[in-house]
Amino acid sequence: MEAAAGFPLLLTLMYSSLNMVHSGHRVNCVCENPYTDPCVGSICFFTLNHGEVRKGSFENEQREQCVDPQIPDVFVKCCSTDYCNANITLPEKPVGPSEPGSVLVLVVVPLLVLLLLSIAVCVFVLWLRSKRQHGHLQEHDPPMLKLPNGADPTYGDIFDEFCTSGSGTGLPYLVQRTMARQISLVECVGKGRYGEVWRGTWMGENVAVKIFSSRDEQSWFRETEIYNTVQLRHENILGFIASDMTSKNSSTQLWLVTHFHELGSLYDFLQYSLLDPETCLCMCLSIASGLVHLHTEILTTQGKPAIAHRDLKSRNILVKRNGQCCIADLGLAVIHSQSNDYLDVGNNPRVGTKRYMAPEVLDESIRVDIFESYKQTDIWALGLVLWEITRRTNVNGIVEEYRLPFFDVVPSDPSFEEMKKVVCVDQYRPCLHNRLHSHPILSAIAKIMKECWFQSPSARLTALRVRKTLAKLDQDQDYSTDKLKLDV
Repeated sequence: MEAAAGFPLLLTLMYSSLNMVHSGHRVNCVCENPYTDPCVGSICFFTLNHGEVRKGSFENEQREQCVDPQIPDVFVKCCSTDYCNANITLPEKPVGPSEPGSVLVLVVVPLLVLLLLSIAVCVFVLWLRSKRQHGHLQEHDPPMLKLPNGADPTYGDIFDEFCTSGSGTGLPYLVQRTMARQISLVECVGKGRYGEVWRGTWMGENVAVKIFSSRDEQSWFRETEIYNTVQLRHENILGFIASDMTSKNSSTQLWLVTHFHELGSLYDFLQYSLLDPETCLCMCLSIASGLVHLHTEILTTQGKPAIAHRDLKSRNILVKRNGQCCIADLGLAVIHSQSNDYLDVGNNPRVGTKRYMAPEVLDESIRVDIFESYKQTDIWALGLVLWEITRRTNVNGIVEEYRLPFFDVVPSDPSFEEMKKVVCVDQYRPCLHNRLHSHPILSAIAKIMKECWFQSPSARLTALRVRKTLAKLDQDQDYSTDKLKLDV
């Protein structure tokens, strides 16, 4: 019970007054396992968290983790000389408030605040349900998608939409390093060349655990780096919780823990689902909105650099219960900061998915030193994803089977040369069914697709233009929430 009570206090107090360690040089540190060798950084750390000792190193930018949490059984120490974290003298008495009254305040006050917030959320959800039942919601609220078995959303589902949708930079670094031991893996929900995705439970909530294969280690490092250094909070970017390295069955596993979306990837969802034009528009707009957030540099104190995805496809997009989508898998992302004048392409040997590669990538004419080039390849892939969605959209009783882009001209696993011939030499583009031109929403989306597929990268639309066009289309539609349905 003491450990359970101490954990949320640790999260709360990690950002209290810091005794920062300033180091302008590199030091050798003692690390907890051989996988971090050589253990060199700006700061060495030693933590004791309810009997568990962790040792390692990190950089100056993470020195806010050097904090004495001042709670029982938790001790954090940072230093900046060679191997200074090898032998740390622990305090003789338990660290933390000695006065019973102080402990009472630290425990009771946060609990009261959480109780009041829970009551407020319950009242709001009940009010929202009442409004929905009486048809008083705003006309442009997105549809609430059904599960494959037709089940209605539970209170927990609605609570999750309000409290866990969106994305952040996750838990504090030193807390992330112990998360894997607290998660129970329940079932495998996906496999790929990167490894596996599991549904797990943590503190009573579902989480997604992406377990990377050893050959895709660089993707884990890249995603961990981006999520821990960049402010990515957005409802259309997959929410990040933590990243951890753990040992299972005498082998090392690399875990990335994110929010869990039970409807799965857009690729899986489109296999069994039919859409109406309004739901199609909702999905397309949400993907474009997520891409705009990635591509945009935010110039504030807590801002973010611009990011190009480089592997946008339906398998890397997840479907949320409210009908929107969120973009996942940043293992190949490129980072650019115009204000700081740097372009970080990473050192991942993995390449993107050949089926979704833009012409300039296939013929190797892309300007790899210019960030705008990477954004333009994302737009090409975005057009292909929109094409996949529109194929499964019902117009006048007509709908097409789900197919991958270029299914009619290349095999299931096309080679680089096969894609190059189709896209660059033949300049072939996916076919658009005539039914798309008979509906105003689908006709507008078809026009956007064509402008994403120009051979010349500079002629393609920007993500912002795509989003603005779709948003204007959304505003022009005269439909209510009751009319929005998803055929599963």
